[in-house]
Order: sequence, then C-alpha cells, then structure tokens
Amino acid sequence: MKEFYKKLRAVWKLVSLLFLTLAAFSYAMFQGGFVSWFLFYSFFPFAVYSLLLLLYPIRSFMASRTVSQEQYTVGQRLIGTITIKRRFPFPLFYLLVEDEMTEKLQGSKKVSEPKKLFFPWFKRRVSFSYVLLELPRGEHQLSAIRIRTGDFFGLIEKEVTFEVENTFLVYPPFVNFRYYPQQRRFEQGSASTVANYLHDSTMAVGIREYQAGDKLSWIDWKATARRDSIMTKEFEQMQSHDVVIILDRTKSDMFESIVTYTASFIRAIMKSGARVGLISIGCDRHIFPLQSDEEHGRNMFYHLAKVDCDSKEPLSTLLEKDVFKTEMKQVTNIIVTSQLTLDFARRLEYLVKLQQSYMLFVIKSVHDETLNEEKILIERLKKLHIDVKVISSRDDGRGYKEVREV
Repeated sequence: MKEFYKKLRAVWKLVSLLFLTLAAFSYAMFQGGFVSWFLFYSFFPFAVYSLLLLLYPIRSFMASRTVSQEQYTVGQRLIGTITIKRRFPFPLFYLLVEDEMTEKLQGSKKVSEPKKLFFPWFKRRVSFSYVLLELPRGEHQLSAIRIRTGDFFGLIEKEVTFEVENTFLVYPPFVNFRYYPQQRRFEQGSASTVANYLHDSTMAVGIREYQAGDKLSWIDWKATARRDSIMTKEFEQMQSHDVVIILDRTKSDMFESIVTYTASFIRAIMKSGARVGLISIGCDRHIFPLQSDEEHGRNMFYHLAKVDCDSKEPLSTLLEKDVFKTEMKQVTNIIVTSQLTLDFARRLEYLVKLQQSYMLFVIKSVHDETLNEEKILIERLKKLHIDVKVISSRDDGRGYKEVREV
C-alpha cells in the first residue's frame, strides 16, 4: 500500500508539471505580447530539466561504505565514509545522502551526522565521513544507503536505496582489577597450573640440581654442602583454581553492567593462570567448558558481545536444572546477578549443602541502596560461607566505583 501511494504521488507531480507547462504555453498563445512569452520561456527550461531528471536513472549510481574497523569496544568511536559515484555527469541541483542507522546505533552520540546535503551539479563523485561515539555493545549491521534528489520546484523527486552491508562487533568494556583466589580453594581443580604463586616453600617433596631461574630461597644449603653442588628444593605442584561463571540473563536494567563485570572477571581469571568456564542460558543455551587458552577466551568474549537479557525463567529456577551440576564440586561457582530474592537464596543454601562452592556478586546502580530484605539474605548466605559482594556500578555501565560489603 505504501508503494502504491508513492507511485500515485509521483504520477500526480508529473501531471502537475505537464499541466503548468501547457498552461504557460496556452497563456502565451492566447494572450500574446512580451510578458506572456517571457513567462513561458522562463519556465520552459525548468520544465525540460524536470522531465530530463525524471528520465535520469539514479539507480545506476554506485554507493559504497567503509568503516574504520570491524571490532570495537564499548566507548570507542566509529568513523564511516560514504562514497557515491556516477557515470553520466547530469547536472543535479542537490543530492541528499543518508546512511540508515539501526535503532541501537541511533542512540549513539554523533560528532557528525550520517547524513549530508550536496550540490554536485556535474560532479561524478561525492564523499563524506561521519563519526559515532559511545558505540553500544552488540553485533551491528549497516545495510542501506539512501539518496534523494529533485528539481528546483520540488515537483519531481527521486529516491533510491542501495543495499550496502557492513557488519561490526562491539565488545563489552573491561574493568581493570586482579583476581586472587582464596588459598583454601587451591587444590580443588583438576589440572596443574603454571602460575608462580602456587609454589609453596613449605611443601618441598625432594631436591634436584640448581637450574637457571630458581630462586635463592629454594636452595637446600645442607644438601648443597653434602654433595658439593648447588641443590634446590623441589615442590609439589598444587592444583589449579577452576572457576565457572554463571551469567544471570533475566530482564534487568543493570544487564550491561553484569556483562561488563563478567567479561572483566573472565579476563582477570585467565591472567591468573586458572581455568574458567561460562554458563549462559536464555532463549539460547551456551555452556563453555573449563579451559584457559586464548581461543577459549575469544569465544566467551564473542558470546558476551552478542548476549541479551532474554531468559524467560528466573535464575533460581535455572539452578535446579542438571546443566548446572557438571563438575560443580570441583570448581568455584561465581554468580553475577543484579537481583537477590528469597527463592534464589534458598536454592544456593541447598546447593552449598551438596558441597558445592559459590561466590555471589550483586551488581547495583551507584544510586541504589541495598534493601533491608537483601541485607538479611546476604547475612544468611554468609553464615554458610558464601562470599557475597555488592558492586556499585556507574550509570553508564562502563566501570565500578566501589565494592561494598554488606
């Protein structure tokens, strides 16, 4: 229906142009004289131009778009460049070029608008650049460039949309902090770690000859004196601190902050040398097993760039499913959420009784206070040795002002 009215409007404008031309000619023929013919000859070139513009094929234009890069982090800026080329240099009075933005990108701050008006006349090539600031997280697609032109009177207007696709990914931002596993949980993992802090000088199990890189504190001076050769202590290798992060994907105003904190936690844990897994369940299900290699990290960050808060069930219900019971007794389970309810606390209490280890991070806006009900639940969980921290997030979702204990 919309296309029908669009064509009807174009036909009406063409009929109006022909009617005005014939009216000017008729007036000159019947009235005669200098003034009437002057009016006709003054109007006639514009009428001819409008008719030629109607026949001019703007669909033959070539439109292209380039973006500064394909991967961004929230807060970075995008520079897009639009170029329009044409073969035949027909004089165009104006040319309006616009890059169509998605709904998410329309909310980005703009240094320069993705729209520009040109007066190209005979130019065969026009180009302009625009800048978007504070890109939102997610996978975005720029798919269309729209151009519009017309005559001097606005009777003839032509518009065409070119399908030009560019896809780019915006990763969540990172908060810089270090992750320190608790000492009592060092030996719960299933793989050996390469982190230096896992060597404990009180757990020597033998001696060996000195090797380059050994610390002086590791030297066994008594054995060195007996063998007349520098000997160092050999330590037992502790097990890694395996961590599974559970992402709460229920609807929440703080979801962007939850994703930011989850991504930062994953990066910090991987830097510490531990293995990390991720459980993310909503309309789709993604379970990343315990690994520590770079490709595993990239896969998790890629998922966090695209994930949405689309879970139809509360996290307390999801915790009852078998998918969360894989290797739970051998790892520390970190839950990142923004909601703490009675049902959720009861479920955690039940899981802790099954000898499962949990840490809870509750993300709040910096303006939100912890409710009395939440304080009671937090104290209740701490009595079961569940480490609970409330994180005060900034409103922009890019950082964390403080971590407050309740």
